[in-house]
Amino acid sequence: MIDKSSPLPIYYQLEELIKKKIEIGELQPNDILPSEREYSEYYQISRMTVRQAFTNLVNDGYLYRRKGKGTFVAEKKFEQELIGLTSFTEEMKKRGLTPSSKMLHFELIPATKKMASMLKIKENEPVYEIIRIRLADKEPMAFETLYMSANLVKGLTAEIASHSLYEYIEEKSGLKMAHASQTIESSIATDAEAQHLNIPKGSPILLFHRHSYLENNTPIEVAKSSYRADRYKFSIHIKRQKD
Repeated sequence: MIDKSSPLPIYYQLEELIKKKIEIGELQPNDILPSEREYSEYYQISRMTVRQAFTNLVNDGYLYRRKGKGTFVAEKKFEQELIGLTSFTEEMKKRGLTPSSKMLHFELIPATKKMASMLKIKENEPVYEIIRIRLADKEPMAFETLYMSANLVKGLTAEIASHSLYEYIEEKSGLKMAHASQTIESSIATDAEAQHLNIPKGSPILLFHRHSYLENNTPIEVAKSSYRADRYKFSIHIKRQKD
């Protein structure tokens, strides 16, 4: 309950009450919450206080709003540590989820000058252009576009690319993935990303650019992945570096 004599702000107490109900399962993902007026009347607090609590919980990813419909409980975000080179398939299996892919585009194309430079191959050499949706328990999580040299990764098909590419590269192609460089930035979903990720147009996304390499430092993959910001968060352990 709300303790008005407590030094803790009332909006904070309400936030903690709602978070507790979410954590114990009393409130489930996509459940609609009572209105601001109902919370205000039940706890005998101002609607402004309720609105502040709702806004903070939306900003923290516990709730989401739908214009004209109300405030709802958000799906729990997946948290992934930015340590080690792992695939989407491996990460989802760690969480007990079933990973899968929906192939949107698979084509063998001549490498552009820019792509050839990134993959360290000759211009016009064949590369796979692959666009797919990555899913967890059949729910879309990421929109991915990637390129690989066809002379390096032989025999790749759309069917194979619908599963784990890293598994195929290491177990079938006899190549060893070693390291990658990766950048992450916030962005806004394009119309295509919004459509395939089942999110509203203009929704925030986490945009990843990854260049992966083999043990001999040969580039193996150039990929761009757009992750749903409402379902994903990333963490990293940082050590203090002294001069």
